[in-house]
Amino acid sequence: MSYVPIVRAENLALHFDQNKTRALDGINVDVGEGEFLAIVGPSGCGKSSLLNLIGLLDAPTAGEIYFRGQPYSAIRDPSLFRRKHIGFVFQSFHLIPTLSVLENVLVPTIAGPASISASRQDCMRSARSLLSRLGLDGKLDQFPGTMSGGERQRVAIARALINNPDLILADEPTGSLDSSNAAQVLDLLCEFKREKGLTVIMVTHDADVSARADRAIHVRDGRLDLREEYREFI
Repeated sequence: MSYVPIVRAENLALHFDQNKTRALDGINVDVGEGEFLAIVGPSGCGKSSLLNLIGLLDAPTAGEIYFRGQPYSAIRDPSLFRRKHIGFVFQSFHLIPTLSVLENVLVPTIAGPASISASRQDCMRSARSLLSRLGLDGKLDQFPGTMSGGERQRVAIARALINNPDLILADEPTGSLDSSNAAQVLDLLCEFKREKGLTVIMVTHDADVSARADRAIHVRDGRLDLREEYREFI
């Protein structure tokens, strides 16, 4: 696979408290189309801050991020951009407890711009297909509070995929799971990456989890550590 950057961060910085606190300080990294990249480091090192900047959930203090050559600073509607291109998977699932499994998966499709919104029937069909693929076809009407952690994370993966994104951002997606469910979640991310050509960027502090990625970069004290590991794309 040729290395074509889908995301490029140049001299990225994120400072707080009048520059006294530096969450990120001069990060440079490229992420290839179809790559599974792990961002590794201890708690508080800046890895989740980097993921939030890539996901347009925060704005950098300095530097720039590019998506297929387009600078983030030129994006007029971050919400629309996220809806079209990015799916999120979080450690704590972020499911809405008062909505059913099916309704949670459909949330990103609600009130979307006409340019990217499929018909309600198409969205329902896609959601049911994803949930069936993830082994949850018998739980469409259940609520998150009645499900195991592994099941809730599979619902979150279906929600992340419902709009056919180019990029999945996963922040400690196995952090709340036991080893068996963690392995299943990683298997699913790798499967969808291969089948759909997705790019996956995953934050983790677990070396066993990062070993499933194509490449790992190490963040320490807001900077890239020189211990950078490369693997062949799978």
